[in-house]
Amino acid sequence: AAIPAEIHMISGSHDSQTSADVYNTGQFQLPDPAGKAGGACSSALLKVLYRMEQQGGVNGNISWVQLLRTMRGELRQMGYDQVPQLTSSRMIDVNKPMHIVPPDFKPAVHRKRAILIGINYVGQQGQLSGCHNDVKNIKKYLVETQGFNESEMLILMDDGKHHPPTRKNIVDAFMRITEYSNAGDVVFIHYSGHGGRVRDTSGDEDDGYDE
Repeated sequence: AAIPAEIHMISGSHDSQTSADVYNTGQFQLPDPAGKAGGACSSALLKVLYRMEQQGGVNGNISWVQLLRTMRGELRQMGYDQVPQLTSSRMIDVNKPMHIVPPDFKPAVHRKRAILIGINYVGQQGQLSGCHNDVKNIKKYLVETQGFNESEMLILMDDGKHHPPTRKNIVDAFMRITEYSNAGDVVFIHYSGHGGRVRDTSGDEDDGYDE
């Protein structure tokens, strides 16, 4: 059965690649980055989005394929070879304008919500350094340029200050936002942390795994 919602997901790299931490997000010339470290893909995405804001706004002014190509160029320029990917819940024309907030959004009727997840795996093997800063930078962008309210955001981070990003809390957050959201609402979900893979059950993966 088709997924009722229209979902667009940008992932950081090909299945065979891994994303990378950036020691200094200032390399991407972000406005007042939240910290020295961040994810390469998140930083590249934000740089492109902020540039579009300076040129009249993101919504409707850049296509999906232009966004991905520009992100890829920014990453390549900074020495990263990862290739951002786009996945959608239904067939879309990637040459048509992309929107974070669609043109038919009605503020008096619809809601904007966000779930922002950053896991640095503090004190564990494979500890990361940039995931908390990614969340802070994405939050800043959504509030200041896309009109999201902090009260409509759920932040999960292993920093001892926010709700911990346990599997249960993440699944519960997805369940609740599904229950709360109605047709026409906008939901933005961001995840920074390690990925994983499970065996492919549909037969559409060459390597036999879904990443």
